[in-house]
Amino acid sequence: MIGWAVTFLVVALIAALLGFGGIAGTAMEAAKVVFFVAIALFLISAVFGVMRGRSPRL
Repeated sequence: MIGWAVTFLVVALIAALLGFGGIAGTAMEAAKVVFFVAIALFLISAVFGVMRGRSPRL
């Protein structure tokens, strides 16, 4: 999911450089949403992993 967030960020930056403000704003909002969803899913999986007693695999 972080890859999607980075992709939307790059699209937003390129659109902003080319002067497409509406597309840049939409892509930036999508990047923010995907990023925060990815962080939330990571935290949920970390909490469930701790509750199950597993140590994190590195």
